[in-house]
Amino acid sequence: MADILPYILSAFIGIGLAAASGFRVFLPMFAVSLASYMGWIPMSDNFQWLSGLPTLITTGIATLIEVLAYYIPVVDNFLDTLSIPLATIAGSVLFASQFMELGTFPQWALALIAGGGTAATIASGFAGTRAASTATTGGIGNNVVATTETAGAGLMSVLAIFLPVIGFILAIALLVVVIFFGRKIWRKMKAYNSESI
Repeated sequence: MADILPYILSAFIGIGLAAASGFRVFLPMFAVSLASYMGWIPMSDNFQWLSGLPTLITTGIATLIEVLAYYIPVVDNFLDTLSIPLATIAGSVLFASQFMELGTFPQWALALIAGGGTAATIASGFAGTRAASTATTGGIGNNVVATTETAGAGLMSVLAIFLPVIGFILAIALLVVVIFFGRKIWRKMKAYNSESI
């Protein structure tokens, strides 16, 4: 059991970070970069670039731009089309960064399935929520969605790094909620579109 405990903990951290990437692409990257730069979490040799000052500065600037851009009408919906593939990549990278002694193939296979899948599911759910908000409130409610996403990304990043078990449980709960409500929102949007035609 002691042999697999580090892998389980790494998986918890990775899933939590991937979930955070589903909310915002760059904020979790910035959190990991800051945590590794400060020495709070270790990084394997393949991911030492995440610990560097250039990555910390770049992800910090990208985070600020991304957060602010989601408050601009029309731009927020455009960013949703980019966020799902980017979140999948970010979630995969952040998940893979937590496994130091796993072979390359299993590391990236797990990263794409667990990390990328988690990030893509949450990103898709919130893209659907923003689309529903745009359709039903004319975009007025989009700022609430944007604020919720940013808060979610920050909270999930902190929990994943410092309280990974709680972060993991919350990530799984989020996935269940997003899948359940995502289906409901999708059905309502289809009904709304068919009525308006």
